[in-house]
Amino acid sequence: MNTRIRRTALTLAAAAVLPLALSACGSSGGDSAKSADSSAKASTSDNGMGAAASAASADQPFGTGCAAVPKDGAGSFDGMAQDPVATAASNNPALSTLVAAVKKAGLVDTLNNAQNITVFAPANDAFAKIPKATLDKVLNDKAQLTKILTYHVVGRKLAPKDLENGSFATLEKSKVTTSGSGESYTVNDSAKVVCGNVKTANADVYIIDTVLMPTS
Repeated sequence: MNTRIRRTALTLAAAAVLPLALSACGSSGGDSAKSADSSAKASTSDNGMGAAASAASADQPFGTGCAAVPKDGAGSFDGMAQDPVATAASNNPALSTLVAAVKKAGLVDTLNNAQNITVFAPANDAFAKIPKATLDKVLNDKAQLTKILTYHVVGRKLAPKDLENGSFATLEKSKVTTSGSGESYTVNDSAKVVCGNVKTANADVYIIDTVLMPTS
């Protein structure tokens, strides 16, 4: 009799435990599925953020010469984006010789008031390549200086991809040619872009390592 009761009790206990065990297994499987689903969502979200970050970085200044641009203040990339191009350049110490030339030529207002232009801006090192006597002569010849400086200005905004194989009319009335890809571009096969895609309030700026000379 005791044996029968014992067997019955064991049977009932097993019957009670089995649903609980199955329930636990189901719960564990559900948690795994939820975990996998969460991981997939996280991965998708990360990929989306990565794509957005990549798109954002593609619109940033690029090039080894960008290291010479101040990290903050009016001459920084953020600061320059707030001002028209001649004013923006005047706040950037890497462009001080260009700014002096623009002032001598009386082009400050012309550049600041222009809309949607691109400026190929020679860095100080670019002017340093010119013999001092020659540079002084040009700086004191307003007509020649104006001709040279306006040759560095294109009458529309140019994105980096526009420079891959381009030919553009300048304010001086002749053309500049560009070539390259990625973050490596040249102008007229001679001047290298050392810091590109710099934004100002009215212009896109590409800082170059050589002063461009009009052919005519």
